[in-house]
Parts: sequence; structure tokens; C-alpha cells
Amino acid sequence: MSPRPEEAAMRKEVVKRIEMIIKELWPTADVQIFGSFSTGLYLPTSDIDLVVLGKWERPPLQELEQALRKRNVAEPFSIKVLDKATVPIIKLTDQETDVKVDISFNMKSGVKAASFIKDYLKKYPVLPYLIFVLKQFLLQRDLNEVFTGGISSYSLILMVISFLQLHPRIDARDPNQNLGVLLIEFFELYGRHFNYLKTGIRISNGGAYVPKEEVMKTMTNGYTPSMLCIEDPLLPGNDVGRGSYGAMHVKQVFDYAYTVLGHAVTPLAKSYPNKDCESTLGRIIRLTQEVIEYREWIIKKWGGKDSPQTDNRGPEDQQRDSASPHSADSPMSISSPKQHSSASSVSSLSGSDNSGTKFNVKGFHNPPPVNGAALANRGHTHAQYHRNSWARRRKRDSLPVSLSR
Repeated sequence: MSPRPEEAAMRKEVVKRIEMIIKELWPTADVQIFGSFSTGLYLPTSDIDLVVLGKWERPPLQELEQALRKRNVAEPFSIKVLDKATVPIIKLTDQETDVKVDISFNMKSGVKAASFIKDYLKKYPVLPYLIFVLKQFLLQRDLNEVFTGGISSYSLILMVISFLQLHPRIDARDPNQNLGVLLIEFFELYGRHFNYLKTGIRISNGGAYVPKEEVMKTMTNGYTPSMLCIEDPLLPGNDVGRGSYGAMHVKQVFDYAYTVLGHAVTPLAKSYPNKDCESTLGRIIRLTQEVIEYREWIIKKWGGKDSPQTDNRGPEDQQRDSASPHSADSPMSISSPKQHSSASSVSSLSGSDNSGTKFNVKGFHNPPPVNGAALANRGHTHAQYHRNSWARRRKRDSLPVSLSR
């Protein structure tokens, strides 16, 4: 799931095509990349976020939209101008690659956030591995977008940073830590023990859990703390989780994942009928065949092209990153139940009212009925890569035919 050089080359080419059009319109404009492509934390299906910096009284959304249509850069029906949104943007899907692009004007906060995240990637070498798995986990359940009730990538990253800052037992700055244990404990914290009703998350000054009453004192525009309350480390008074109206659904799927993985690492797991045909991580994450074939198509078309590294990890980290999350050799391999924490190790930190009772795994393999099957299979449409879009371009010999079915 982690980025490949060919995928970086492809995305760089998409950015170059769009930047050329923007520069033709406004030669002095500055086009910058932010978001997951800038930080290197993007999935094969992630958008590219661009911001155009220049001098306009109002964002020239319609002018750029007309230029994009004229140059046939995007699928005709994919270009949308969202001028009434909190942050006005143009959304499109690149005609040649099927990559989605969001373009905004004069919004410097995204560039600052990308720089902020890069600093923490250097501080916590384990951060990208957790992010890749968690982003895929939320994506396949349609919980990776705020407008569907999920949480944004920025919110998720801040949650992981807070978790690593305040972890009671493991030094998350050590790149050799057991990432499987950290993943289970992340699900345990935010799925079972974190008190969403009373507690806010603070990243600044080393991180802390703070009462929402304290957060409210700094809120601007009359807002009150949301259910998932995360102080914006770059914009005081802003609650990053404010738009995540489905935060309790996210909590529920985290609880589900904690239960499933907890079962998988118990001694009883050796007697499960599917122990030899399913990896531990594969119990909560699936990659569709469409995505696999799409990545293979990218390798064939963009293989060998130069692509700059978008992250700051060293050779050792990149070698670890080359392992599939589903393989036994992956750094995210979950294999050590003895290292797993007790409930009490995290519950006190978050101010939880939960009693911390552990789920009794005796005699169970399947997860408890917390909408288990529905939660596991919800929202595969995003991961299946908009088949109608592929169908319109099936005539292209270089595209995988199965993606148009």
C-alpha cells in the first residue's frame, strides 16, 4: 500500500500537466503540492491536493475550470466547481491516469500542515506504517472522508501522533518497535478507552489530553468542542475534528478491529480453520483486485521514469516499507500477544469512564455482533476505482480490461 516510485512518477506527471495550464493563465502564479502526496502518506487511490497562490480578489475557479475543459485534461463529467464550500475548490479526475485532483486558491494552511507532518515523520519513524494501514482500513469502510461522516487524513494523523506522544510503555521514536502491537493498542485506545464526551486531544508542547471545558475557552466563532475534539496545532481555536459527525461510527470500527486482532494473536488462533490461508492483518484489511491491477498498470506505464522521493525516510526505513503489509515479513506483522498491553495501560490517560474489562476470547473466533460483517464490508465502492470511469476508457489498450467490468 505504501507509495512506489512509479506511482510517484505518475502523480508528478499529472501535477506537471495541470501546472502548465495554470501557468498559461497566470504566469506569475505559484502552484504548490500539499496533503498526502506532499508528505508521502498517500494510498494508490488517494487524491492529489494542489493550491494556486497568486493575487486575486476572488478565487478564479470558473476561469480555471474552462481552461481545464478546453485542454481535455480531465474526464468531462468529473470537473466540479465547489464555490460554496468552506474552502472553494475545483475537483477533477485526470483523463489519462484516473487520479483525482483537488485545486484550491491561496489556502496556505495546507502547505503549513504538510510541513508540520513531515517534521513528525522524522521524529517518529513508525508513523507512516501505522498511517498507511489505518487509512486503508478507513477507506474500505467509507470512513476516510468528513462529508461521509468519517475523519479526514489530517485528523487521523493527529490522532496517531497523539497516541505515539502519550504511549505509556513503548518509545515510538525507536524504528524497531513491534508495529503490530502499536496498531492493536491504537485500536484499543480509540475504540474502547478514549472518552470522546469529555476529552480533547492536544498535540502542542509534547501532547496532552485536555478537558473539553478547557478547549472551549480558546474556540473561535462561537464553536463548541465536537465529539472528536482535536486542537489544531497550527491554528489556535480551530477544532480539526469539528466536521466528523460520524466519529462514534469510527470509534465502533476501531473497537471491531481491536476485537478481531485480539482474537487473532491469542493461542486459540492456532486452531482456527483459516489460520493458514489468511494473514492476521488480512482479517481487517482487503485490497480489491481492481486496485492491484491498477498498480500493475502503473508499473508497466511509468516504470523506469525518474521520481523524487516524497518522504524523508532513510534506506533502512525504505527497505522495511517495501514489504507488503500482508506478508509475514512486514514490519506491521502482528505476532506477539505477550507484548500486548493491558486495558489499564491506556484507559487512565484518556480520562475514560470505561471499566477496562477485557473481552473474553474463549471459544470465539468471529468478532462480536457490533455490526461486524457490515462494518467489515462497508464502502468498498471507493476502493474499486469508479468502474464507470474506467469503462469509458476501455478502448485504451494499455489499461487493465478487468477494471472496466
